[in-house]
Amino acid sequence: MPQQQQQRRMFTAALLALVFVLAAVSTTEAGKKEKPEKKAKKSDCGEWQWSVCVPTNGDCGLGTREGTRSGAECKQTTKTQKCKIPCNWKKQFGAECKYQFQAWGECDLNTALKTRTGNLKRALHNADCQKTVTISKPCGKLTKPKPQGKLHFLKAA
Repeated sequence: MPQQQQQRRMFTAALLALVFVLAAVSTTEAGKKEKPEKKAKKSDCGEWQWSVCVPTNGDCGLGTREGTRSGAECKQTTKTQKCKIPCNWKKQFGAECKYQFQAWGECDLNTALKTRTGNLKRALHNADCQKTVTISKPCGKLTKPKPQGKLHFLKAA
C-alpha cells in the first residue's frame, strides 16, 4: 500500500504541475494584444507631377524642384526634391534635355550660318523634350577667293 500512496502523490503532483503550466501559458497569451491585420493601402492619390529644376545659383548646378499630386485622402500633396542641372548641357533646349549632335554642316553663304541637328539622347526627370533640335551659328571668317592675276612689282632704279 505505501507504494500506491507514493504513486498517487506523484501523479497528483504531476497533474498539479501540468495545470500550473497550462494556467501560466494561457495568462501569457491573454496578456498579448492581438495585432490587427494591416489594411491594404488603397491610394487614390495621383501621380507626382514635377516642375523643372530651378538652380540655387546661376543657370546650372544644384537646385530644387516642386512636386504636386491630387487625391482626397492623400497625406502629402506637395513636396520639394533636390535636383541638379548639368552645366555642360545646351540650356536653350531645356536644362533637362541632352542631345547627341551631328557634325556642323557647310556654311550657307546667303545667311553666313552653319547648322547641325541633334537627336534626344536623355531626358532627366521625365522632362518634356523635343525629339530633334537644330542649332545655327556664324560661319566664322569667310575666305574670299584671291585674284589669280599677275602681280607687278616696281623695281627701284
